[in-house]
Amino acid sequence: MATDPEVRAQVIDTVRRFVARDVVPVASEFEHANRYPEALVEQMKALGLFGVTIPEEYGGLGLDLLTYIGVIEELAYGWMSLTGIVNTHTIAASLIIANGTDEQRQRWLPRLATGEIRGCLSLSEPDAGSDTQNLSCRAVRDGDEYVITGTKMWVTNGERAGLVALAARTDDGISCFIVEKEPGPRFGGISVSRDIGKLGYRGIETVEMSYDNHRVSVDSLLGDSGRGLGYILSALEVGRINIAARAVGVARAAFDAALAYAQERVTMGKPIAQHQAIQMKLADMATKLEAARLLTKNAAERKQAGERADVEAGMAKLFASETAFELATDSMRIHGGVGYTTELPIERYYRDAPLMLIGEGTNEIQRLVIARGLLARAQAKA
Repeated sequence: MATDPEVRAQVIDTVRRFVARDVVPVASEFEHANRYPEALVEQMKALGLFGVTIPEEYGGLGLDLLTYIGVIEELAYGWMSLTGIVNTHTIAASLIIANGTDEQRQRWLPRLATGEIRGCLSLSEPDAGSDTQNLSCRAVRDGDEYVITGTKMWVTNGERAGLVALAARTDDGISCFIVEKEPGPRFGGISVSRDIGKLGYRGIETVEMSYDNHRVSVDSLLGDSGRGLGYILSALEVGRINIAARAVGVARAAFDAALAYAQERVTMGKPIAQHQAIQMKLADMATKLEAARLLTKNAAERKQAGERADVEAGMAKLFASETAFELATDSMRIHGGVGYTTELPIERYYRDAPLMLIGEGTNEIQRLVIARGLLARAQAKA
């Protein structure tokens, strides 16, 4: 159900004010120290951001995807890492909403909505990133339990999450399990093998996780056995729209900084904003930013309407992420030497932007998804 536009605007404005007041002043300090923002996460819980898209009957805000991408854009504007804390959590919740039983929804969604437990997605492996058919993590049925063995890579929130949406190979294909764990480096047969250092996207853990004969009950299976990959790929449409919204937030921050600096910096007797070369760059930046936002909005509307949105989500993710990277680079160029220092957040935008080129499927994969989707739609019309 669509959210009332006035309610949407109020929610987004509340997040915007939170970001300006509490995030922007500390983002660079936390990011450079690679420090997890515990206090900010608690404030995000209080604002209900872990339950934005979870239905009200389960304790969430029950808001639509357009509201969600607005929230994500505002968080990314202040500090992109905060969006990762929410994104994988939202994907895990969306998997349960779409494919869980009533009992599973009642068991997990209320705690996810408040942030009491946090969710994460575990799909990629050391030898299976975009090649999802090559998953080797296995779940073997043993009576009323499954025994899970394997290694997972690039798990955002993996250490602090209490709930893992896990893709594992079963006898009939790839299945999705909701695995409960205690936050921390080890729980039962689950261990966080290592925390992976990153160029940007710091302050939030991205880990390798190992499953060593970890046992889960059969009611941890989400939906039908062997159909888990389809569930996850559908949920990743939300993830790709999230990445697009993040990219819009970073691009907007980079543009706003460039626009402000261009009016302040004086060379040859006038602000550089009065030089044609800078004006042309600003015009291109603003145009690409607006196009990225509209593509993201279109993908969210289509997904919200229950329509297939693989092409639209791929387009939004592809264009918005490329735009974020271009605008971060252009903003650094407009700032000149000071943009290359750690005194301003420009260098952080420049380091954060490449994540969106890679996350939730590389842009090379997005182009394949888009092309295949277009061809399939053309054949369906023939």
